[in-house]
Amino acid sequence: MTTPYPFSAVVGLDDLRLALLLTSVSPAVGGVLVRGEKGTAKSTVVRALASLLPPVTVVRGCRFACDPAAPDPECPDGPHAADTPAVHRPATLVELPVGATEDRVVGTLDIQRALAEGVKAYEPGLLAAAHRGVLYVDEVNLLPDHLVDLLLDAAAMGRAHVERDGVSVKHAARFLLVGTMNPEEGEPRPQLVDRFGLVVTVAAPRDATMRAEVVRRRLAYEADPDAFAARFAADEREYAARIAAARAILPTVVLPDAELDRIARVCLAYGVDGMRADIVVARCAVALAAWHGRDRVTATDVADASRLALPHRRRTDPLDPPGTDEEKLEQALAEAERQAQEDAARAAGNEPGDDPDPDDDPDGDEPDDNPPGGPDGGPGDAGLDRSNGPDGPGGGGPAGSPPPGNPPLGASPQDSADTGNADPQPDGRQPAAAPAVPAGSAFRPRTLRISARGEGGHTGKRSPAYARRGRVVGARKPAGKLAGAPHLPATLRAALHRAAFQISTPDSATGISGLPRAGAGTQAVNVPTGPAGDGSDPAAGGRRWGTGVEPRDLREAIHVGREANLVLFVVDASGSMAARKRMTLVKTAVLSLLRDAYQRRDRIGMITFRGSDADVVLPPTSSHEVGVMRLAALRTGGRTPLAAGLRAAARTVATERRRDPRRRPLLVLVTDGRATSGPDPLLLAPALTGVATVVVDCESGPIKLGLAGKLAAALRADVMPLEQLEAATTRNRPAVASGGDRAYRRAA
Repeated sequence: MTTPYPFSAVVGLDDLRLALLLTSVSPAVGGVLVRGEKGTAKSTVVRALASLLPPVTVVRGCRFACDPAAPDPECPDGPHAADTPAVHRPATLVELPVGATEDRVVGTLDIQRALAEGVKAYEPGLLAAAHRGVLYVDEVNLLPDHLVDLLLDAAAMGRAHVERDGVSVKHAARFLLVGTMNPEEGEPRPQLVDRFGLVVTVAAPRDATMRAEVVRRRLAYEADPDAFAARFAADEREYAARIAAARAILPTVVLPDAELDRIARVCLAYGVDGMRADIVVARCAVALAAWHGRDRVTATDVADASRLALPHRRRTDPLDPPGTDEEKLEQALAEAERQAQEDAARAAGNEPGDDPDPDDDPDGDEPDDNPPGGPDGGPGDAGLDRSNGPDGPGGGGPAGSPPPGNPPLGASPQDSADTGNADPQPDGRQPAAAPAVPAGSAFRPRTLRISARGEGGHTGKRSPAYARRGRVVGARKPAGKLAGAPHLPATLRAALHRAAFQISTPDSATGISGLPRAGAGTQAVNVPTGPAGDGSDPAAGGRRWGTGVEPRDLREAIHVGREANLVLFVVDASGSMAARKRMTLVKTAVLSLLRDAYQRRDRIGMITFRGSDADVVLPPTSSHEVGVMRLAALRTGGRTPLAAGLRAAARTVATERRRDPRRRPLLVLVTDGRATSGPDPLLLAPALTGVATVVVDCESGPIKLGLAGKLAAALRADVMPLEQLEAATTRNRPAVASGGDRAYRRAA
């Protein structure tokens, strides 16, 4: 549909709307990351924001949207003369797809002009197109980390630096960065989340009236988009006018030293790392004051900015379950307020506590939990919902919007612990499980890798694979369109090779090999082939000639890098694993491997077997936090159906291969090799033929039967004792697995 959904027609989502409006007022805040379950209008709200931004004036013909009043002195299309014509256009909304390459994001060398004209021509990318507009990244958690780094660097500095393919270019790239993600598909690295200025968690309304209103408006919009947008046109104009007014007064807003001290105290009390949090809170508080039409930052602005900018910065363990700690934040705000009052009392010459605050309740009642301020009646008076309820205050937005009804930021996720093995079944098939034992401190494990090179379908840090980035090992003729960067020497060699076999007598319109001359309609490159290096060809009578590079001559570079794999854990949870505290050691080892898989950007899955069957407790996913929770809830008990575990692993691998053929699986089988229930596990070995497997032997005690070794031989794998899983030295020697002759070997 050509008419976007109106921003003011969105029901609820007050925190999200406020965060987007603040970054529209001050892009220096650093962008917004929107976390939420599927179907919560994340993309709808972001796309609606672009229509509220003021139109921009750009230099006519400039591909980098330079402002005629202050053109970029380093603009690749510059310098721009003072009398260059200007045009007015709406602010752009550029969407970055998940499959975008680095060339498309930052730009690259214009290969056609480089080959034909011999010049270093720069072809701009999406960062240049988003300048002075909005850059929207849907499913930002699925974007390769190096691309997210590029986006965040450009958003923080306001400039894009391109150093690639012989091109060195700098250009302005000031844009509003908005990313959305579904936590069910995996969490991005905390280092990347920290670099977003604001993070908002959204959820579907829990009130039936609000849900009905959402459906009613959506159906009305789909029936007649233009008429629906006309209903909210007045509110849209008010939003746009208020953004423009806030941008105008933003440079004049004063951040008092007292409020700056308050920001520092809040960040210290909340336990954030680094200084980025202090800077973001300060910028957000200034934008809040400008949005509300004030020329000074107040304590309310600092509190509201802290609730948007701090909760996601407190996580210290990357595998901690995501979510915000609102109680801790409220305590930090209260502690900062108490210290501010003490400082004010000392400045007045009184000891803290001598003179009560005249605003305090003389009867000693509890203070009012509602902070000062409230709805101001204007558009976008959407504020932070401090009531933790669907009917609490927080601003109702412009006319036509119902009261907010979203749960607060950081609402605790649903309990996802696996309890399927907690109690025995009445028929006795599933024996009672022992209580779950905690894992120990994670260690640095040996690196498990697949030896054979993959196709590089998923960028990661585990196994070697042909990829779009990495070490160049050769060139090849592309199968259709170029899949990566061109290999210039190989391209030129292919053109010369073709010309050498097509030499013929030139006529008046063509040169050697029947190719058009440089002035006959095709751009050409003079190739010096004569003894004097003057471009003459002895075979052609010393005449100068040019060879045109055709599309069939293009060769693409072959890169070897690292890929991410599917690491599937198959863990023995039978009663024998509870002996001698082996389950604690096993959980510690699996936790260490989970952390390693997180750092290498792998997908993970977990299968446990005990009693009479196996259970896929964690289907393959990118959410490593869920894997940690399922591991913590794992309990032991019953017999050992090892064959059932192998059968479940074979089914899971087959399903994932059909779903994603380019992601190679790595099977980590954690067992002592015993099988006390079900068929012989050696009969299931052919079902896992071709799957790279590592058998972690958990057998302990003075007498060892070596059953894990026999199983590894049947699986064409090698065995690794549990105590050898930890890296023995600071040099982590990789353990290379292959699904062929040897399933595991230690690299020299």
